[in-house]
Amino acid sequence: MKILGIESSCDDTAAAVVEDGRKLLSSVVSSQEDIHAAFGGIVPEVACRKHIENILPVIEKSLRDSGMRLDEIDAVAVTARPGLIGALLIGVTAAKTLSWALDVPLIDVNHLHAHIYGAWMSDAYPQMPALSLVVSGGHTSLYVTKGPLQHRQIGSTVDDAAGEAFDKVSNILKLGFPGGPAIDRAAAGGNPKAVNFPRALLNSENNNFSFSGLKTAVLYHCLGQNASREAMEAANFDPAFVADVAACFQEAVVDVLVNKTCKAAQRSNAASVIVGGGVAANSLLRARLSEETKNMGLSLFMAPMSLCRDNAAMIAGLGFHLLKSGRRADMSLEAEPSA
Repeated sequence: MKILGIESSCDDTAAAVVEDGRKLLSSVVSSQEDIHAAFGGIVPEVACRKHIENILPVIEKSLRDSGMRLDEIDAVAVTARPGLIGALLIGVTAAKTLSWALDVPLIDVNHLHAHIYGAWMSDAYPQMPALSLVVSGGHTSLYVTKGPLQHRQIGSTVDDAAGEAFDKVSNILKLGFPGGPAIDRAAAGGNPKAVNFPRALLNSENNNFSFSGLKTAVLYHCLGQNASREAMEAANFDPAFVADVAACFQEAVVDVLVNKTCKAAQRSNAASVIVGGGVAANSLLRARLSEETKNMGLSLFMAPMSLCRDNAAMIAGLGFHLLKSGRRADMSLEAEPSA
């Protein structure tokens, strides 16, 4: 069964064709990174305009790359939640139109569950039950997972997501957007013990995260507590200072993510750990989780690097299982900004 997936929850316009939930026939992502870099972050109105421009060319390219004709598609899966409401609406409208025109099933997909499903699109199947961490620009959440369609959320961020903190700190350090890869690169040349940044909720018994205080601590360390916007714009940091701050910030984020994830895995008697989302591409996080889960005797399943960022392959892949279970949407489907 060949599923066309459509993803437009934030700033990437994506389409993919996946066969039987795992065989990737095509995956096309049109990034808006260069456009939003000028603003230091994502501007929703700009993102929506670009989605309108990109959605049809991206779908057409995904079909060409897969070698499929539109009338050979068995179903259309689309991200319906969560995300930027305007951005989601564009993908949902395109999917509903194709479903109606082709007379094929429409499948609505939860973007966060799809990030977890990315682990199924590698060479091995995760062992169940699993503890799943979704860590991205807009979300940092923990789930107990018992299968591709069975997720129970047990924790989330109480303020900023980890990916958002990466973007904001990168902006402070003038490293550019998106912040995740920029911080990762800069941190490679820094001393991760130069500054002891806070690690909020590290020793709490709950499964929640908080990164707002860490972001503020970096700002105060770099510019003082009364820094104005003008001072931020005029700041000129020594490269060694930037590398050290980036390394120490990254160390603090990874400490919290790894510690909370592993503790939650123990408490939930998980057999494995699954990690997905854009921040899952961070080199230190991948290395530390690999080490810690090995020490605990747990298997680690991380989404392939190509499927960490927002993409439609994970949407189409999960859509296959939703369709098999009988879950279909109709023309009343609406985009929802929250999960």
